[in-house]
Amino acid sequence: MAIITSPSACIQADPEQISKVVLMPGDPLRAKTLAETYFTDTVCFNTVRNMLGFTGTYKGKRVSVMGSGMGVPSMTLYAHELYNFFGVETILRIGSAGGLAERTHVRDLVLAMSACTNSNFASQYDFPATLAPTADFGLLYKAYSLCAEKNIPVDVGPVLTTDPFYNANPHANERFRDMDMRCVEMETAGLYLEAMASKKRALSILTISDHIFSGVELTAQERQDSFTDMMEIALDTALYALGE
Repeated sequence: MAIITSPSACIQADPEQISKVVLMPGDPLRAKTLAETYFTDTVCFNTVRNMLGFTGTYKGKRVSVMGSGMGVPSMTLYAHELYNFFGVETILRIGSAGGLAERTHVRDLVLAMSACTNSNFASQYDFPATLAPTADFGLLYKAYSLCAEKNIPVDVGPVLTTDPFYNANPHANERFRDMDMRCVEMETAGLYLEAMASKKRALSILTISDHIFSGVELTAQERQDSFTDMMEIALDTALYALGE
């Protein structure tokens, strides 16, 4: 077993134990739950900082799942290292989000076609224009097709990735909604920019757990059921990414 430690010392793993496709929820305990629920022959490949990572067999293919933490800095640290030091080709974010648009309802899945952001993460690339963090179309199309086949409510469009969870601007959410952002979350733009810079693939699959303007929230049981839809769509999209 060839254990390597990433430059940040946040991942210590054998690259051979990590699939080419990694699902990434923010919460490492959700990664553990997914592995325990859907995988067989499961191996825990990372425990550093309790950012748990697991690889197992799903429908005959090796798939990995690992927590990303919250926010663009945490997501992009792990995504960069997985892409560039551990041979990962595709990352599928699976997370919750707050609904913004009237067309986006609690329990829906949202496939983030693109992600606007108030993060300054893209400034490092010295790009002489405004970068547009964008999903991989093949992954997006496959995930949408799977939702249609399973009759799972889904919306596709731009999302807002925010740095501040508590925004001091009381009108920020209204402006996000007015520009047709479907929902607000904290990681997708960073993941897409990292994938673009690393010449890899990424897609963010989100569950609307609450709506910012209607005040509707899922119960604990409803969250569990809806997150199951998201996990299964992500897992079957992972099979596509692996070549089925």
